[in-house]
Amino acid sequence: MRKFNIRKVLDGLTAGSSSASQQQQQQQQHPAGTREPEIQETLQSEHFQLCKTVRHGFPYQPSALAFDPVQKILAVGTQTGALRLFGRPGVECYCQHDSGAAVIQLQFLINEGALVSALADDTLHLWNLRQKRPAILHSLKFCRERVTFCHLPFQSKWLYVGTERGNIHIVNVESFTLSGYVIMWNKAIELSSKSHPGPVVHISDNPMDEGKLLIGFESGTVVLWDLKSKKADYRYTYDEAIHSVAWHHEGKQFICSHSDGTLTIWNVRSPAKPMQTITPHGKQLKDGKKPEPCKPILKVEFKTTRSGEPFIILSGGLSYDTVGRRPCLTVMHGKSTAVLEMDYSIVDFLTLCETPYPNDFQEPYAVVVLLEKDLVLIDLAQNGYPIFENPYPLSIHESPVTCCEYFAGCPGDLIPALYSVGARQKRQGYSKKEWPINGGNWGLGVQSYPEIIITGHADGSVKFWDASAITLQVLYKLKTSKVFEKSRNKDDRPNTDIVDEDPYAIQIISWCPESRMLCIAGVSAHVIIYRFSKQEVITEVIPMLEVRLLYEINDVESPEGEQAPPLPTPVGGATPQPIPPQSHPSTSSSSSDGLRDNVPCLKVKNSPLKQSPGYQTELVIQLVWVGGEPPQQITSLAVNSSYGLVVFGNCNGIAMVDYLQKAVLLNLGTIELYGSNDPYRREPRSPRKSRQPSGAGLCDISEGTVVPEDRCKSPTSDIKDNSFSRSRSSSVTSIDKESREAISALHFCETFTRKADSSPSPCLWVGTTLGTVLVIALNLPPGGEQRLLQPVIVSPSGTILRLKGAILRMAFLDTTGCLVPPAYESWREHNVPEEKDEKEKLKKRRPVSVSPSSSQEISENQYAVICSEKQAKVISLPTQNCAYKQNITETSFVLRGDIVALSNSICLACFCANGHIMTFSLPSLRPLLDVYYLPLTNMRIARTFCFTNNGQALYLVSPTEIQRLTYSQETCENLQEMLGELFTPVEAPEAPNRGFFKGLFGGGAQSLDREELFGESSSGKASRSLAQHIPGPGGIEGVKGAASGVVGELARARLALDERGQKLGDLEERTAAMLSSADSFSKHAHEMMLKYKDKKWYQF
Repeated sequence: MRKFNIRKVLDGLTAGSSSASQQQQQQQQHPAGTREPEIQETLQSEHFQLCKTVRHGFPYQPSALAFDPVQKILAVGTQTGALRLFGRPGVECYCQHDSGAAVIQLQFLINEGALVSALADDTLHLWNLRQKRPAILHSLKFCRERVTFCHLPFQSKWLYVGTERGNIHIVNVESFTLSGYVIMWNKAIELSSKSHPGPVVHISDNPMDEGKLLIGFESGTVVLWDLKSKKADYRYTYDEAIHSVAWHHEGKQFICSHSDGTLTIWNVRSPAKPMQTITPHGKQLKDGKKPEPCKPILKVEFKTTRSGEPFIILSGGLSYDTVGRRPCLTVMHGKSTAVLEMDYSIVDFLTLCETPYPNDFQEPYAVVVLLEKDLVLIDLAQNGYPIFENPYPLSIHESPVTCCEYFAGCPGDLIPALYSVGARQKRQGYSKKEWPINGGNWGLGVQSYPEIIITGHADGSVKFWDASAITLQVLYKLKTSKVFEKSRNKDDRPNTDIVDEDPYAIQIISWCPESRMLCIAGVSAHVIIYRFSKQEVITEVIPMLEVRLLYEINDVESPEGEQAPPLPTPVGGATPQPIPPQSHPSTSSSSSDGLRDNVPCLKVKNSPLKQSPGYQTELVIQLVWVGGEPPQQITSLAVNSSYGLVVFGNCNGIAMVDYLQKAVLLNLGTIELYGSNDPYRREPRSPRKSRQPSGAGLCDISEGTVVPEDRCKSPTSDIKDNSFSRSRSSSVTSIDKESREAISALHFCETFTRKADSSPSPCLWVGTTLGTVLVIALNLPPGGEQRLLQPVIVSPSGTILRLKGAILRMAFLDTTGCLVPPAYESWREHNVPEEKDEKEKLKKRRPVSVSPSSSQEISENQYAVICSEKQAKVISLPTQNCAYKQNITETSFVLRGDIVALSNSICLACFCANGHIMTFSLPSLRPLLDVYYLPLTNMRIARTFCFTNNGQALYLVSPTEIQRLTYSQETCENLQEMLGELFTPVEAPEAPNRGFFKGLFGGGAQSLDREELFGESSSGKASRSLAQHIPGPGGIEGVKGAASGVVGELARARLALDERGQKLGDLEERTAAMLSSADSFSKHAHEMMLKYKDKKWYQF
């Protein structure tokens, strides 16, 4: 049967219709004889498929915690219904409950490869962890009662479920059905209390007797219930609400934590009063009075050791007068009490013990503490309780993420270089032991190329992450704020700053992986250029430049004049400007009319700066206040290591700096770039002095889609209201806003600048928010020493191209359709004195271009690929004819567009505000993929979404997590192999030995035939209206990853049949085995009966 794919047919139709219109276009645009050469395109729609790969980072808004002590797997549930599973470093998994309800509790079926989750919508779910992508096998929805607490004893299939009404139901975990056995609250408390005891807050069985169930009610009543006789053995009452209960492993004592900060220890057989009452943080009063009440102790654990005193570990319970004290975990061991302060509030904690058996000495070795924004593991075996070094990438949000960039297929030596400088930044004082959560197995590393993610943060830090083969590990952290003077308190802050907080927040990152040059633009209109070095240096004076970028229409203050120079005469920088003296020009901080003028927003340090190996400051550039106007935020940035130039722009204009000579080469208002070719009729500036427009951060996100206030919010704005890009000013008047044209895209390249050019030359392509592309020609001096002595000559070329919508991205292709990367200079160590021969070589060296065009014949042309918010165009160069055009979206707008490599070819990938991800072939712009993926729900997604090579993409899915996805069919197919295994077959540890006397006199653990008690034969069926069973989709491995459509459905059906057949086969074998074992059992029983028939009991 021929494989039929409806998507391809549609592709064919759209390609057919678009190619017809393109032919028309071409006939209009190109006279006969100048048709574009046909380029063979290899990418087809079957090369594309969209799927999520992995999620990294700390689980956002965590709410529940569980640990499997045999499999060594940790599970974390969240308030949004997410489930994160952690094994050994590199083994992580993310699942999601469809309802999105909060996870209130998690329970592992220890060593079974399964997990039960209880949700706030009163559903229980059974997850199968024996497959790489865990899935739900069964669900149970309680209809009449709210679930408050669950307990699953070790090696039992019966789950106890406590409810808000105070009742306890019992669920068979295998079939996920309710037993008819119910413990009703009124039966449990009988006449011990006149009022309702409140919801069930605790259930556990006596470690030494499975037939006795301890039930804790919120009001303070605890009941020891005998499951066989269906009545209460003992009732313990205390007049403070209970938060948690824990057993001593011998089953003779238990401990309760209360809302007044007390712990009560009870003897099982003495219900009248507690054996001991402790207030761990209460001030003891002299005359025998009760200590002052403290905050509630939210949880307590009681763990025993063979060789010493037991551990009592608790959270909360601090006295009320410790205002401002951080949340604490208290570890009481013998006579010592350690109070461990945490950075965030404690959600839950668990003690990790050597044994899974509750009736053995517990031997605790660590405590895992789940905080609101962190996961901490404390070593109990070492003095001082040090923490383990966390190997998971959970620190993405250490400071809120404000921007991201993603690079796949980097040079091979980059990750080791970053790792070696980052290794020196590691903190000391961690536990010397290995990380104890080490379950699961790694997947197969099918992808072999290096990947790096760079995150920019609100505190001005930049982090480099190794993201190769779907893992994530921090390599190196750079603090960009180190070059600025810090204000000690709020009153001390300079009155020149333009943001209320986070003045160092990173907005744009431009990085050249080959040369390792890094450039960042910050929220205070500052740009810093960094060079990578393995040597430590001390910089006596931090090189800095100040730039006045002014927006005026009528009186142009810029000395360059309005006309674009017809010849490439020097602009702005014929003689390099020397570095201004280090003291800030604060003398000119106010102009004649008292307005703030010529001052930057931040103050650069004027003392020597020690720079560790890694990224070191090459140059700081700051935009300054102009006549009481604050500098506008930077909207685009580009750096080129081959030319030694950095360029940036905002809604006022563009500035180019030679970072080798530390000179400003170009400083033009956007309008001046057009010269006499300005196609817009611009209104003069309104007389009212206006401040910066809010949209500066995101090249004016299209009108009407996002409200203006939202527009400038930082990606972290759903955490805190004050956005990092908000200015203190009022909004700009509509006339002024219309006339402001921001620089939205910049691209250095070696191509044809004008129609008449016969050969490519270095130039800068500039894109604006009004859809204009302008070209600036660069005339570079020869390499070596001449490069430092002669000026770079910069001149607008007069070339203007137009598109609909703001320009987002530009790239260049050669005649064969291959990408022409910008020229770069390979990295070399700058801080080492060079040998004489090296110096000679350097003199002769010219900035190398890697563009194939330089080696091609002059007659060969290039293509410029330009993507805007609305459309994409491929322009043939040098003729500047539009070869291909594609309207990407009419009703929405593109948020991110990238020209990326995939399967030895290239394509244009776009993410639209309406949630669609699209790819187009190059150069013909044929649509290859169009999938509705996710709607733009907040600005964080818009700010952080990025595509990279080899079909990879990512965005910040929550303030603490990165979601990675792929649009490559090949990666989707290999994903199953690349994912780690959570479940590995492990032998369960041996049960504790009961000993001869305990066995003889019944002192050991008492077992219970739960099947007999809770099974249908003895307890009957549960009421149907009580809970509804919902079968889950999770029986079949990897079906979700299968392609949609007919083939996927067939594969699914076939898999289901196979699995069903396999199950039936297993069932048959099991039945046969049960029959034979029943047969042998009856034989043995008969023999025993004959043997002991006539003996008395004392003769046994």
